[in-house]
Amino acid sequence: MPKNNLYVFENDLYSKGYKKIAGLDEAGRGSWAGPLVVAICILPVGYKNDEIDDSKKLSAIKREKLYSVITNDALYWNVSIVEPSVIDKLNIKAATIQAMNKLIPESGCDFALIDAEKVDFQKSNSIIKGDALSITIAAASILAKVTRDRIMIELDKTYPLYCFKSNKGYGTSTHIHALEKNGIIEKVHRVSYAPIKNIINKTKTK
Repeated sequence: MPKNNLYVFENDLYSKGYKKIAGLDEAGRGSWAGPLVVAICILPVGYKNDEIDDSKKLSAIKREKLYSVITNDALYWNVSIVEPSVIDKLNIKAATIQAMNKLIPESGCDFALIDAEKVDFQKSNSIIKGDALSITIAAASILAKVTRDRIMIELDKTYPLYCFKSNKGYGTSTHIHALEKNGIIEKVHRVSYAPIKNIINKTKTK
C-alpha cells in the first residue's frame, strides 16, 4: 500500500491554488515491439485512493480493477498511442515528449506532473520515479500500462508465435527465439532498436 507521501506533490500544488493537476506517464518504453502508450490523468482536488500505486508494483488483475476506478473518478483522462514507426523516426525519448506535449494542452490542466521527462508546458514538474511518488502520475501509469497490455494481447491473437500475451514485446527468451526463427514483424517491431537491428542483420546474412 502506498505511503502518505504519494499525495505530497498534489497537496503542495493545491495549497498554491492549482486545481487541475495532470499526471503523465508512459508504458512500453523498453519494449522491442508494439506501441508506446502515454497517458494523462487529472484527479479531483484532494482525491485519495490508497490502492493506487506505481503500475509496476501491481498485479494485472489489480491494475484492471484500478483502471475502471480511475477512468470513472478522473475529471479528465486520455491516452496517446505512439506507433513503432514514429518511435523509429524520432527515437523513444523524443516520441514520448512529443506525445506528452500534445496531451497536456488538450487536457486543460493548470499544472502537470511528469514522470522523469521535461516538457514544453511551463507549469510542470519533472519527477524522477514520479509514478511511485505522486498519486496523479501513478494513476496515469496504470492507464498507460493497462491500455498497452490490452493492445499486446490483441497482437498476440494475430501473431501467436511471438508470445506477446506473456512477454508484452519485451526481450524475453521466448521473444528472442521467435525472432530468430521467424524474423521481425513489419510495423510491429521497432527496427531502430539494437536487438531488432541485430536480428535483421542475421537474417540478411543467412
